[in-house]
Amino acid sequence: MVTVTPDPRRWWALGALVASMLTLGFDMTILNVALPTMAADLGATTGQQQWMADAYVVVFAALMLPAGLLGDRFGRRRMLITGLGIFLAGSLVGALAGDVNAVIAARAVMGVGAALVTPLSLSVLPTLFGPEERTKAVGIASAASALGLPLGPIIGGWLLNHFWWGSVFLINVPMAAIGIAACVFLLPETKDPASPKVDTVSTALAATGLGALVYGIIEAPTRGWGDPLVLAMLAASVVLIAALVLRERRVERPMLDMTLLAHRGFLFNTVAATLVTFILTGLLFVLPPYLQAVLGHDALGTGVRLLPMMGGLLVASRLAPKVVARFGARAAVSAGLVVLAFAGFLGSRTTADSGYGFVALWLTITGLGFGLSLIPAMNGGLSALPRDRAGSGSGLLMTMRQVGGAIGIALLGSLLAGAFRDRLDVTGLPAKVADTAGESVVAAHLVAERTGSAELAASANSAYVHGMGVVLLVCGIAALVSALLAAAFLPGTPDAERPEAPDMAAEGADARQ
Repeated sequence: MVTVTPDPRRWWALGALVASMLTLGFDMTILNVALPTMAADLGATTGQQQWMADAYVVVFAALMLPAGLLGDRFGRRRMLITGLGIFLAGSLVGALAGDVNAVIAARAVMGVGAALVTPLSLSVLPTLFGPEERTKAVGIASAASALGLPLGPIIGGWLLNHFWWGSVFLINVPMAAIGIAACVFLLPETKDPASPKVDTVSTALAATGLGALVYGIIEAPTRGWGDPLVLAMLAASVVLIAALVLRERRVERPMLDMTLLAHRGFLFNTVAATLVTFILTGLLFVLPPYLQAVLGHDALGTGVRLLPMMGGLLVASRLAPKVVARFGARAAVSAGLVVLAFAGFLGSRTTADSGYGFVALWLTITGLGFGLSLIPAMNGGLSALPRDRAGSGSGLLMTMRQVGGAIGIALLGSLLAGAFRDRLDVTGLPAKVADTAGESVVAAHLVAERTGSAELAASANSAYVHGMGVVLLVCGIAALVSALLAAAFLPGTPDAERPEAPDMAAEGADARQ
């Protein structure tokens, strides 16, 4: 571990890193409230909207582990500046994009930058702060990343109410520029030449395997699950991911340390955290169009109406440590997943006439279940590992959560698209117009406006709410199955052996030194 005399500029450096982490955090969700507007302006189908959201997450998940190793080998400050520069460039391309493909490409570029910034932001903190301050610094940086998720829809909504949709990309430019300046002037350069080399073959297998899986899932509702291209993509993803696992098991110093999964506590806590992320990202994808297209709220109103989830999450963040101390992590994770399941089942009862009050109720319960299950699952997963494995463990856990998010958007978005198209009544419309209406609820409303068809608008609302109900029902079932698995397989760790969350995060950063 590197120890340094306290640098008076260290808190300024932390402030700049926090700004960067906050930006990456809200970029996971800021696009959600913009998607209905972008669908109308760019003519994006539901599948293309899924890609606009998923391009960022897929690249982020696939490159996070090798990105951390690049920083270890070639200099963390250098790679951090590179990552912020790539993120800034992607944001500029997104702001100036004129079609759907350009937006998807920009989001993928931003994912490359985010993959470099996220692990390296934490790994530079031990060089700035001594042991007595490090826990606080890591806690602040981690909180900034988490806080960005609920802030995204509100910031995005405010920007869309005052500017054009490209502003949700443009806001990243000054934030990234501040981060770059801080890295140049405030951060010392550190590296660890003894770290494992970046395995380009494993990186390629991870990126193409995950990309093929998401592509197959997103294209299936349009092409059909029996379509040769869809089947080929899904088969290719299985082969590529299997090849990745086999390769990593044979390498002496693997990039993706599969032996970590031999620790039962780590394995099942990671599965629980991944499934919770899967459910939450899918939910945040399907809910904004309901609030905007069906209930008729503007973008800012939509962002504000997602706040009850944040309220539930804040309550859970205070409640979770007490539940863990009293009943243990297994009980906390299982209970949180049961609460999440209840929220899904309750939300599936939403109708086109339910109004916002009912939505606010199950959103609050969702936030409560999310916080109660995710926080103890992440802490429990890292606590199950020896101290010297905390760094690689936190990297694998973060990667698995990103994969869960990418698959959540792809799978639940595809389920929604298929259910919407099947239920939408396009009787009497020309074939081409009917196809356009079936692309998304926003497209259906635009067609209804042009044709003056109140029946089509009502059918679109009804079909979308039906699709959202199916998605929430699946989320509820997934959460309930996860709760049963957690109750059956998570080890009951005595509280005395369980380190606090910030300490584990600090140890994860330490392990990279």
